[in-house]
Amino acid sequence: MAFDLPSLPYSRDALSPHISEETLNFHYGKHHQAYVTNLNKLIDGGPMADAGLEDIIKDAAGDPSKAGVFNNAAQVWNHTFYWHSMKPGGGGAPTGKIAELIDRDFGSYDAFKEAFSTAGATQFGSGWAWLVLESDGKLAVHKTPNAETPLTIEGATPLLTMDVWEHAYYLDFQNARPKYIETFLDELVNWDFANQNLADAG
Repeated sequence: MAFDLPSLPYSRDALSPHISEETLNFHYGKHHQAYVTNLNKLIDGGPMADAGLEDIIKDAAGDPSKAGVFNNAAQVWNHTFYWHSMKPGGGGAPTGKIAELIDRDFGSYDAFKEAFSTAGATQFGSGWAWLVLESDGKLAVHKTPNAETPLTIEGATPLLTMDVWEHAYYLDFQNARPKYIETFLDELVNWDFANQNLADAG
C-alpha cells in the first residue's frame, strides 16, 4: 500500500501574502512529496509495506536501523498536520474549548503566545513547535528537533504545530524566524483544527 501526497486543505496561493504560493510549491510540492516518495521506496516489499502511517512512525521511533523510515514517515505526518494547522483568514486569539483550556493552563492567550513563540524561536536548527494535550488533561507546549513528533511521546496528543525548518519560511521571511512565528499566530493559525483535535481526543 503506497502512500500518496495528501491534498492541501486550500489552494497553494490561499495563504498569501503571508506564505506565498512559491513557498507552497517548494515546501508542499517538492519537500513533502519527497518524503512520501522516499517512504514508499523504503517500505516497499518489507514488513511495514501495508502498515498505517502512525504505526510505522511508532514502530521505527528510537530504532537506529529504521532511522530513514522514521524520518520520512514522521515528516509526511508532521507536514500534513502543519498544513491543517493553518487556514486562510486564520490567526488571532482562539475561541471555543481550546480558548478555555489555554486560559486555564497558561493563564492567558498572551502567555500561551509567548510560550509557543519561544519554543519556535529557540528550537536550534530544524524542528517544530507543538501545542499538545497531555495525559493529565492539561495543555503544554513542546518543541521537537528535525522529524521528531509528539506521536512518540506517551500520552501526548498533538493539537497544533508550526514548522520552523528554514524551508517553511525562508523565501518569504529570509532569516527572520521570529517574524514568521508572529505571522503564523496573528494571521494563519487554525484554531478550528485545534478544537477538532481536542474534541477527537475525548
